Amino acid sequence: MRAACVLSCVGSTGKTTLRPAGARAPRVFEQSPFEIVSLVGTLGADGHHLHLSIADEECVVRGGHALEGCIVRTTAEVVLGEILGVEFHRRQDERTGYDELFISSRPE
Repeated sequence: MRAACVLSCVGSTGKTTLRPAGARAPRVFEQSPFEIVSLVGTLGADGHHLHLSIADEECVVRGGHALEGCIVRTTAEVVLGEILGVEFHRRQDERTGYDELFISSRPE
C-alpha cells in the first residue's frame, strides 16, 4: 500500500513503548495487560506515523507516538483503509526536525 490510514483497532498489548507529546525520550510501560483504546495514523511505502492510547486495569489511559517495541498481548485486530490515487511520503521538516507527511498524486 502506498497510502493508508488506520480505520479501527481492537486488542491488547503487553510491553508498550510510547513517546508522549513534548518528550524526546520514549517511555516503556511494562506492567501488563493494557487494553488498546485507540490507534490512529497514516502508513506509506517509506514510513508511518501512529499514535496509540492504552488503558490499564484501573482505566488509567496513557498515549503517545507508538514506537518499535510494542508487543501484542492476545490480539490486535487492525483494519486499514487504502487511499487510491495518492502516495504518502515522509520528508524531514527543517523547522520541526521530524519526518512529516507529504501527499502526492499517482496515476491509477
